[in-house]
Amino acid sequence: MKSFYEYFKEKTWDLTENWYAELDKSKDGVYSTTDDSQITILKKQNHAFHEIFAELFNTESEAPTEAFDEWVTSIAKDPAHLSTPLDEIISEFLSVQEQYFDVVQNYIEESTTVLSHKEVNTLNRLISQSFRKIMSEFSRRNIEESNRMLKAQQEMIIELSTPVIKIKQDVAILPLVGDIDTHRAQVIFDKTLEQCNDMQIEELVIDLSGVAIIDTMVAAQIFQVIDGLKLIGTVASLSGIRPEIAQTAVQLGINFRNIKIYSSLAQAIHHTKTL
Repeated sequence: MKSFYEYFKEKTWDLTENWYAELDKSKDGVYSTTDDSQITILKKQNHAFHEIFAELFNTESEAPTEAFDEWVTSIAKDPAHLSTPLDEIISEFLSVQEQYFDVVQNYIEESTTVLSHKEVNTLNRLISQSFRKIMSEFSRRNIEESNRMLKAQQEMIIELSTPVIKIKQDVAILPLVGDIDTHRAQVIFDKTLEQCNDMQIEELVIDLSGVAIIDTMVAAQIFQVIDGLKLIGTVASLSGIRPEIAQTAVQLGINFRNIKIYSSLAQAIHHTKTL
């Protein structure tokens, strides 16, 4: 009589094909793909899981902890799975778990030896406990990776939204658009100094016409940018301060007295030195 381990190993590709055949293709993300190469990858990922899980039933080897860890990490970082809602991925984990319970039942029915209730319960308990651990660990890593990607995307957007644009040989503008919080203000500080130094900028116009709100923390960061620029030989001025920002600045006691201010970017450019 075959052991359950041997029986399970023989069923791994059948499990994968049956899983994909019953898969709800209307789901979002990787499960709805019609790309043949992606479908092949998806099946290989599924089959690899079966192969690793089978080793839990192998009484002659240790638990495949490292193999599970590598599989979970690879799927959690897989772009196709990252674009798939987590609840749908968990739903497929549960579908596979049901397949495994069915394998146990089929083994019992096809076995020439009657399995005791204890043996059956041991198999089912091993399946359910293992799935709980795997799903919990996958969810944690998936969320971590999603947050890491979101943070990287946000930082890229912030970085791209603070470009120093060279308009003359040593004159540039820094057009700021949207809300500026303390984090973005710090990025502006770092990137502006770096870019002005690299481009050998002597005059920089910081245009605020696209900024609707400014507070004391952000104003302080802008002053830091201007002071930092002085240290590398760049003179900064401001343009396009909107009426609501001017009112807020007065109310907050923000002093722009020692900084050149222009009503518009066009006026500021006109007053910068010519080539």
